[in-house]
Amino acid sequence: MGHRKHSAPRRGSLAYFPRSRAESHVPRMRTWAQLALDKPVFAGYFAFKAGMVHVITADDREKTVNFGKPLFNAATVLAVAPMHIYGLRVYEYGDGAYNVLADIYDPNDALLAKAKDKPSVEDQFKALSNVKDRIAEVFALVAVKPEDVGLSQKKPLRMEVAITGGKVEDQLNFVKGLIGKAISFAGNVALGSMVDVAAVSKGRGFEGPVTRMGVKRKQHKSRKSVRAVGVLSPWHPHGVMYTVARAGQMGYHQRIEYNHKVLISGSEEANPITPAGGFPHFGELRGEYLVVKGSVPGPQRRPVVVRLPLRSEYNKGKVPQILYISSKPPGGA
Repeated sequence: MGHRKHSAPRRGSLAYFPRSRAESHVPRMRTWAQLALDKPVFAGYFAFKAGMVHVITADDREKTVNFGKPLFNAATVLAVAPMHIYGLRVYEYGDGAYNVLADIYDPNDALLAKAKDKPSVEDQFKALSNVKDRIAEVFALVAVKPEDVGLSQKKPLRMEVAITGGKVEDQLNFVKGLIGKAISFAGNVALGSMVDVAAVSKGRGFEGPVTRMGVKRKQHKSRKSVRAVGVLSPWHPHGVMYTVARAGQMGYHQRIEYNHKVLISGSEEANPITPAGGFPHFGELRGEYLVVKGSVPGPQRRPVVVRLPLRSEYNKGKVPQILYISSKPPGGA
């Protein structure tokens, strides 16, 4: 930066590229936790962002001066919908990539019209036994109904969720016994443990480089524009690098956040958490919910995938001591 009197950090993070709109508001998971467990478990669950509360807990960090004292936590309430298992998908590994080996659908599933001409689940599993040695990963095909958590949308949302733990044979039998059934989230993630969350952030439309990338405004006598980048590129190389801050889409990007602590887990019927008048822009919560520490990407009602953690231990951590929840009246926590 020979033309500048002072050095400064570059404007705009290069961590995300391209900054384009997400293909779907349902987040796509490319990596799942591979856990060395005795029994198979689901590596993730479907949820919807309901809103935020603040939770006061007793600080359990023994090496801090605040140990044992009240600790204020901003927390997000996620409405967890029952997952309807309508099929199974297995992958094989070859040529450096995972490829779909076979799909198994429930021919009696009311949500899946294309499976009507499929043979029975037993017959499909018999055909799968011939290529069982080639199976590398097992996924469950799941669907959730937003109306189960109190939303108005009737069309179900679908995705595939990895099965982790146990052997491949155990994973196949695990999913086989659940095809055609709905499973709940209750008891699958311990309080105090960590989870990863993935969601599509709020969309903010087309924005300029000052708002989008954080570049400085030019002085008021600048040529033509004030809120534009001064120089895009030199004569040579004769092109604009992707690192230059430009105007474009801001928001509605998929983001994954790691290690959100699970503070509370329960159901609205047994332990209500909905504030008086409902959550803003969401309404009355219905069914099971999960409260995680910190904020989660996206607006209210946005689908969220809660994944078992990649960067911390599964179901490890101290159970938080809840002193107060802002959505409840005093003494109701």
